Amino acid sequence: FSEDEKARLLLKYRLTYLAETEVNWCPALGTVLANDEIVNGVSERGGHPVIRKKMTQWSMRISAYAERLLQGLETIDWTESLKESQRNWIGKSVGASVKFQVSGSKFQIEVFTTRPDTIFGVTFMTLAPEHELVAQITTPEQKAVVEAYIEATAKRSERDRMADVKTISGVFTGAYAEHPFTKEPIPVWIGDYVLAGYGTGAVMAVPCGDERDYAFANYFKETLGMPEIKNIFNQDISEAAFAEKSGFELVASDFLNGLDYKAGTQKAIEELEKIGAGKAKVNYRLRDAVFSRQRYWGEPFPVYYVNGLPQMIDAQHLPIVLPEVEKYLPTEDGQPPLGNATVWAWDTKQCAVVSNQFIDHVTVFPLELNTMPGWAGSSWYWMRYMDAKNESEFASENALQYWQNVDLYIGGSEHATGHLLYARFWNKFLKDRGFAPTEEPFKKLINQGMILGMSAFVYRISWMLSLGGEVDVKNSPIPYFFITKSKYDSIVKGDKQALKDAEEFYLKSLNEFYPNAISLSLVGDVNIVPLHVDLSVINDITNELDIEKFKAHPLYSDYVDAEFILEDGKYIVGREVEKMSKSKYNVVNPDDICNEYGADTLRLYEMFLGPLEQAKPWNTAGITGVYGFLKKLWRLYFDDNGLVVVNDEPTADMYKTLHKTIKKVTEDIENFSFNTSVSQFMICVNELAQQKCRHRAILEPLAVLISPYAPHIAEELWNQ
Repeated sequence: FSEDEKARLLLKYRLTYLAETEVNWCPALGTVLANDEIVNGVSERGGHPVIRKKMTQWSMRISAYAERLLQGLETIDWTESLKESQRNWIGKSVGASVKFQVSGSKFQIEVFTTRPDTIFGVTFMTLAPEHELVAQITTPEQKAVVEAYIEATAKRSERDRMADVKTISGVFTGAYAEHPFTKEPIPVWIGDYVLAGYGTGAVMAVPCGDERDYAFANYFKETLGMPEIKNIFNQDISEAAFAEKSGFELVASDFLNGLDYKAGTQKAIEELEKIGAGKAKVNYRLRDAVFSRQRYWGEPFPVYYVNGLPQMIDAQHLPIVLPEVEKYLPTEDGQPPLGNATVWAWDTKQCAVVSNQFIDHVTVFPLELNTMPGWAGSSWYWMRYMDAKNESEFASENALQYWQNVDLYIGGSEHATGHLLYARFWNKFLKDRGFAPTEEPFKKLINQGMILGMSAFVYRISWMLSLGGEVDVKNSPIPYFFITKSKYDSIVKGDKQALKDAEEFYLKSLNEFYPNAISLSLVGDVNIVPLHVDLSVINDITNELDIEKFKAHPLYSDYVDAEFILEDGKYIVGREVEKMSKSKYNVVNPDDICNEYGADTLRLYEMFLGPLEQAKPWNTAGITGVYGFLKKLWRLYFDDNGLVVVNDEPTADMYKTLHKTIKKVTEDIENFSFNTSVSQFMICVNELAQQKCRHRAILEPLAVLISPYAPHIAEELWNQ
């Protein structure tokens, strides 16, 4: 082997490797997107179309750790729902690998099946549209329809294809494969329900035993390339497939006749191995993670290319710093933004980044143009916290041995199959290399509930209008009208009087607005549109809209001349609990809360809202209660003249109140039940106030006890 041949061969076994991979490509953003960056077939950022295409990418071989990632879940204290998400994502399946020879060619189609016992029920085969063999085996007669289908499929993300179980689509390639035992021809189709990245990207379709294959076969029944369904079960399949693994005997299956699922599976694998057409295999749904991004912002790869093969820059010459570029967009010929850099080449003699003009492919070579994804940093950052000022290594061995791993991780479940899986994989690799002292990065994990926003709505009402006379609608457009929440509810419920009142107000206002109109009437049905309104223009306690603020707000410049149908002289908005989002204008700025009520009030109120794991609606009106509690706590220690704490011996009731609180708060902290701790503090302060407690022996431990919850006021009380 030459050195280049060795390097190419080793790339197939390295943890991080270059390979041609099916990716989600967003032309508008000029980058590859992860599955979780795509929503409904478009990019999460900007809503741009995303297509599937093959690109040479860096990938990380997370699939090599699939079994360890599964087994490791049994050793960590995580929620069962999150563990199950990872188990499903890893997707372990036990079955067999089977090879089918393509008729009249040198090619073989390899499939993975969990049901080798159904080998004699194979009616057709389906390849993923992206499968590498599609172009090789498609007949000239079928080439046009196959290429059109592939082009259409490329516009759908893998997630969409996996989720869409109702749509049936596919195309016959014109090719046939040989059954490994009977040698009968089996037609080969392509269909978007098969994914190139899962298993081998090909399935042996057994319609009698699989609902999706059954639907596919019936949909294309009596068309070119779709034979009659073979039934290998002693069960009726006239209405549906028989997908059970018990309650049947195999028939029309040669040497498998009379066997059940377990015996049939074992026997089928034995016979496949005898003729060299298959073997037992464990498969995982988990695919290797694409590690390249066509963006500027990201860690640059310490890689340069010699004869098209990647070479690593030695660790002693790191870090490689991102170069200056004029623009962060891809180049005109589609290269990543680093393709715009003029100083982005590696000089192997100087061991430094130099100008591209010196590239000679002898001592100076081009550097990698892709950058690393966000999870390149988020998969190990906790280790850097262990030794953050270490300038020679990411963390010293002593620091790693001292801290070990993270005792408690609090985070959202949306990271289950992203960051949390990558972090576990990364940690295991570092353990294998002797860096990480533990197999798992996070001992215990709690999914915190989301704090929801209380959105506000105004209700715009309108009708189609019929105008007659000298009316200049272009220069005097119809003004907008809004109705209050109660009137909106009444009209939606079908209250005819409420609708009539709104019509009369609408017409009266329009007659005043268009005095030259000879005739003016409403046409068609009423149209009411709820619109999100910024919380800054409403009274959060009374839900009253400040109409002047609303009209003056930059967001609502279109409504300067709007008319409002009021209720008792006020416009009351609608309220609804939703996810906090800038687009819903319901985000509460914590800085504003801190400025008005103090940081301790914010901390306590967030904990008081409800159990840590549950979603909780935010209501600013409720914060005044917690603010009042802190003032009452302060008054135990101070009056208008200053500190009032005394050294007298407390009463038994005072001790009882304190000890009861210590016991409850200790238990609550251990159980992460912070909301009930806050309740107990309120009970404690009320009781001590009634007992007229000013005693140091009670108030000192109380300040210590409340310090994790309200650290600023506790620190002040302690110092005083």
